[in-house]
Amino acid sequence: MPAGEIADRFREVSRPAISQHLRVLRDAGLLSERRDGTRRLYRARRDRIQQLRAYLDGFWSDRLGALKTAAEREARRKRS
Repeated sequence: MPAGEIADRFREVSRPAISQHLRVLRDAGLLSERRDGTRRLYRARRDRIQQLRAYLDGFWSDRLGALKTAAEREARRKRS
């Protein structure tokens, strides 16, 4: 998808900001970029996005579990 078409989907965000986000995602390996004349075409790298998703799911699951344990411990402490 061309960068301009991507930017059109996020009207509340400036085009330069979209370009910066696309560059960060590309540098992180989450997007591939191909030039077509003056246009830059981007494609999601689904395998990399799935890896990121699996990592984040595990991270949040662990963090939320730790938060739950801490909240329960604090609630027990306050009751006693």
